[in-house]
Amino acid sequence: MIDTGHSESPRRVVLTGGLGFIGTKMVDRLIDSHEIFVVDNLHPQVHQDRRRVDELPERVTFLEGDVADPSNMQAVAAFRPHVVVHLAAETGTGQSLLQSRRHAEVNVTGTATLLDALAGADALPERLVIPSSRAIYGEGVWTLASDENVSAHGLPRDPTRLANGEWLPTGPDGEELGSPLPNNAARSEPRPANVYAATKLAQENVARAWCIGLGVPLSLLRLQNVYGAGQATGNPYTGVLTFMAKQALAGEQINVYEGGGIIRDFVNVADVADALTQAALDRTQDSLTVDIGSGDAKPLEEVARLLSELAGAPEPRLSNDFRAGDVRAAYADIDAAGHALGFSPKVGLRDGLRELLSWVGSEVSK
Repeated sequence: MIDTGHSESPRRVVLTGGLGFIGTKMVDRLIDSHEIFVVDNLHPQVHQDRRRVDELPERVTFLEGDVADPSNMQAVAAFRPHVVVHLAAETGTGQSLLQSRRHAEVNVTGTATLLDALAGADALPERLVIPSSRAIYGEGVWTLASDENVSAHGLPRDPTRLANGEWLPTGPDGEELGSPLPNNAARSEPRPANVYAATKLAQENVARAWCIGLGVPLSLLRLQNVYGAGQATGNPYTGVLTFMAKQALAGEQINVYEGGGIIRDFVNVADVADALTQAALDRTQDSLTVDIGSGDAKPLEEVARLLSELAGAPEPRLSNDFRAGDVRAAYADIDAAGHALGFSPKVGLRDGLRELLSWVGSEVSK
């Protein structure tokens, strides 16, 4: 468990991307005990207006700008933060195939620009916290269909096979796979299957090498699918549950891809913000890499049916649609996060979906 027994305050924390879906929740959790510096470029894909700027507490220092701009990161370094939580990222799986440069610029170059500014100003933080992604695992590890006691890493799925409705990945020698195993940072090998995932793994590697070389403790939290109130309703590239909620509230059939058999681990944003806040409060010298999710694997069909029920919408439609670069199954082993951060998800899926529907309904009615 982490040590948070120090009483001096206020401590200084930087939140890059701090006006985003997760960052705003972290501001709420840290504002009473920290000086906060928020950097956000207010990308219109996420921010349709400036409400979140207007809603920031007066005590928060805000800088509008991109993390890949050295002058912005020099301003971060001048703040001399005790902790940096580097939330700023491009996150769209499908979009990354069309905007590879932008994803690399923000996720990799932006991270390197931040680290250069901190080192150049002799402003090394006491801890760097980065939310990474379950996407780095690619198709993940599966049991073999022929022997459940043997496992293999699934190969990236070929678009031709997907177009033919062949949804399951195969093993490295073409073996038929059985059941997916949970993502586990200590055991699961990263094998990105899309550009977004590749840039997040590169970000991890750059940050880890920098932190080892300069003696800065690093917390990498690999997030599963984050959902909840506050997620941008107009962003077509992220937030599958937000998109589904919009369909359900409009009285439409939710279109569930890949025949409904996609497996996901949906974790509420409140639980994710709690985990990242705990990582930011860690005063030990320990570095860690852990998985954050609900720990519960759910077929997308089951989640869509629950959303439809709660919204009073028609039953979902199971289609053969698919998204290039996506994976068939992903869920987390959260034991390590429980041990290191005291992480224990508190928001159940039904309650979380009710809250999501309320949020989406309020946003689309504006």
